[in-house]
Amino acid sequence: MIATGATLHSAAVLLLACALWSCATASTEEAVDCCLRTSNRPIPHRIVKSYRIQAGDSGCTILATVFVTVKKKKLCAPDPFSSVWVSKLIQKLEKKAKKGGKNGKNNKG
Repeated sequence: MIATGATLHSAAVLLLACALWSCATASTEEAVDCCLRTSNRPIPHRIVKSYRIQAGDSGCTILATVFVTVKKKKLCAPDPFSSVWVSKLIQKLEKKAKKGGKNGKNNKG
């Protein structure tokens, strides 16, 4: 079957319209940095500078703890309610923050 010039033109216009619509939709949504999976491997406390809790209602699909290292790397760990080492590491960070250090919850880094 041979396509006519009008059919090709219509298909090209439709393709262009879809591409422009998807670009406009993507530019209006805020990008969310989410953990897609977690690791249950303990992280040494000396390399962690801050943390935040990733909630499922924030646009992310899983509940997780995001630890930020002194080198600004983000490491995804289980939520503190399901992992003992995570809750202990959070307690150490909170204690360090109360002593006057710059470290602790929700510090941008």
